[in-house]
Amino acid sequence: MAGLHALLLKTAGFLLALTTLAAAQDYPSKPVRVIVPFAPGGINDVAGRLVATHLSEKLGKQFLAENRPGGGGITATELVYKSAPDGYTLLILSIANANHPALYKLNYDLLKVIDPVAMIVTSPNAMAVHPDLPAKTLKEYIALAKSKPGELQYASGGIGGSLHLGFELLKMLAKIDVLHVPFRGAGPAGIDVISGNTTAMISTTSSVSAHIRGGKLRGLAVSTPKRIEALPDTPTFAEAGLPEYQGGNWIGIGAPAGTPKAIIDLLQKEIAAIQDKPEVQKQMIERGAEVLKLGPAEFRAFIEKETEKWGSVVKQAGIQAQ
Repeated sequence: MAGLHALLLKTAGFLLALTTLAAAQDYPSKPVRVIVPFAPGGINDVAGRLVATHLSEKLGKQFLAENRPGGGGITATELVYKSAPDGYTLLILSIANANHPALYKLNYDLLKVIDPVAMIVTSPNAMAVHPDLPAKTLKEYIALAKSKPGELQYASGGIGGSLHLGFELLKMLAKIDVLHVPFRGAGPAGIDVISGNTTAMISTTSSVSAHIRGGKLRGLAVSTPKRIEALPDTPTFAEAGLPEYQGGNWIGIGAPAGTPKAIIDLLQKEIAAIQDKPEVQKQMIERGAEVLKLGPAEFRAFIEKETEKWGSVVKQAGIQAQ
C-alpha cells in the first residue's frame, strides 16, 4: 500500500506539473491586471504603465495598469497577494514595501506572499534647497544647520514615507538637527520648498530634476555613484563630502507567491527586453530615473537588504506612522 500511495503522489505531482506547464505555455490567454499602489502621475505609475504597454504589444494580450492607492501601498499589496497565483494579477513594488514592516503591523510578510519578478527602474534621491537659502553646497548646508540647530525646516511627502526617511538618514550621517514638516504627498512638499516656506527636501530625481534645471530649486547632491544625465551640474553625495549616503526609490514588479516559475521567467525575460529599448531608457533618463536589471533572485535579495536598511532608520529616528 505504501508503494501505491507513493506512486499516486508522484503521478499527481507529474500531472500538476504538466497542467502548470500548459498554463504557462498558453500565458497570457486573457487580460492581465498590473496593480499600481499609488495615484496616477508619479514615477511608480509611469513605470507601471510603461511596462504594461510594452508587454501588451509583445505578448498579444492587454496588460492593464490599475491604480489602487491607499495605506501607502498596503491596500494594493493585500489585493494582489490574495489573488490567484496564475500571473493574471501583478503588483508594482517600490521602496514603500521595504518601509512598511518597520512602520506598520502587517497581516503579511511581503516575500512570503509576493514573488519578485524583476526590477524595472531606480530613481535616486536628490538633496534640493530653495535658491535663496545661503547654502550653495551640501557642506555649507550642513554647516548652516549645525549653526542653527532645530531652526531649519525640511519638507517631505508624509510621516514614514521614503522622502521622510531619506532626510532622516541624512540627519543621522551629518549629525544635524532639522525640523520635519510633513505634507500629503511629494507634490505639495515640493511646492512648499519652491515657495520658500520650508527650505529643503530630499526627493527622488524623477520628482525634482525639472525644478532644479529650471532654477526653482538648487540641487546639492544626488545619491548615485556618478553624476546623472538629468542633472549634470549636481554633484554626487560622495563628491559633496558625504559618501555614506545612499537612497532613493526603486520600482519593480511582483506576482502572488506560487505563480508558476515559467510565467515569472517569461515576464522577467520580456521586461529585460523592454529595458533594452533606447526609447524606454531615454524616457527614464529624462525623468531622472535609470533602468536596472535584476532577476527574481537578485530582486528578492535587494528587497531584503532595503527592508533591513530602512527599518534601521525608522528605529533610530523613532519614527511612528500616523
